[in-house]
Amino acid sequence: MKRLLPALLLLLGLKLSGLAQTPDEEAASRVNILLKNYHPVSIYNTPVTRITKAAWPVTDMHSHPYAKSDEEIDRWVRAMDSSGIARTVLMTYSTGARFDSIVDKYSRYKDRFIFYCGFDYTGFGQPGWAEKAIAELERCYRKGARGIGELGDKGEGELYSQPTPGRGIHIDNPALKPLLTRCGTLKIPIIIHVAEDRWMYEQPDASNDGLMNAAKWHVNMDVPGKLDHDQLIAGLSKAVGENPGVTFVACHFANCCSDLNVLGDLFAKHPNLYADIAARYAETGPIPRFAAAFITKWQDRLVYGTDMGTEGAMYRSTFRILETADEHFYDSSMSDYHWALYGFNLSKEVLRKLYRTNAEKIIHQH
Repeated sequence: MKRLLPALLLLLGLKLSGLAQTPDEEAASRVNILLKNYHPVSIYNTPVTRITKAAWPVTDMHSHPYAKSDEEIDRWVRAMDSSGIARTVLMTYSTGARFDSIVDKYSRYKDRFIFYCGFDYTGFGQPGWAEKAIAELERCYRKGARGIGELGDKGEGELYSQPTPGRGIHIDNPALKPLLTRCGTLKIPIIIHVAEDRWMYEQPDASNDGLMNAAKWHVNMDVPGKLDHDQLIAGLSKAVGENPGVTFVACHFANCCSDLNVLGDLFAKHPNLYADIAARYAETGPIPRFAAAFITKWQDRLVYGTDMGTEGAMYRSTFRILETADEHFYDSSMSDYHWALYGFNLSKEVLRKLYRTNAEKIIHQH
């Protein structure tokens, strides 16, 4: 036994070092791939539909002033032309000089871009704040603002408006009532991003099927007083209900992609609420039948949006999901998820409303 011990120890050392792997261990070592490096390619021989232009002229209700130079703006407009994007809403977040500069920069294409400003929270809580904020809203309106957006609240208050965000201020704060009322009389919509999707609240571990994006956009709830997903949705519902003269548009399916019924309940309760579908194609693409049925049911309350840049290929990817019946394909440009996507195969009439008609109702209120 003493003579066998060195040999056994040597064999154990070889196995631990990987020099004496079993066939199964050797095969496993070849597929030891980090999730971030995993880029699957579908091997299914199924139809691939290539759509170069949308079925109807499109109003993109959710974008931002990505292009910074005249050349970049020109290139963006060419991509819009080739893809069938008639107009794009630029949500600037901004008031003051920054808003003015964006309007001026895009003024060569004033018929192709619609400008939304932010709220001015400078001096919030001080005497006269509401009057000053309303005056700046009216000034932005005269400059060309035709909406508010996008406001954003992931639990700690409005964080997007520039130059002064509304930290600690939620959309149902009573102090915002005069400002919201003025939006109603000006007939300009308020576009608001509340919360994040459910994956971002779950632990980014092996059980989270949205792990890559969930880790990137993880919402840290270890903050005193921070509102969670359901509280933010409740606050949105309260604000929409208390301001029936104001049109609200909830970004990204109201971040209820994991349970679209929540958004459906909001639609049933509030006739002045819409939602955009921007940047949630990857979240809904894996559930095509349910998502298509939901969009069809609420076809009068949903609007197309992108929120994913300016490239023609990006637009075409969204059209493929909305218009085709293609199955089990991947599109890494959509997100960092590793989910296969499927087309919704929406009807021409539903597409017409989603792409254009509903947006025109919102835009042409005034």
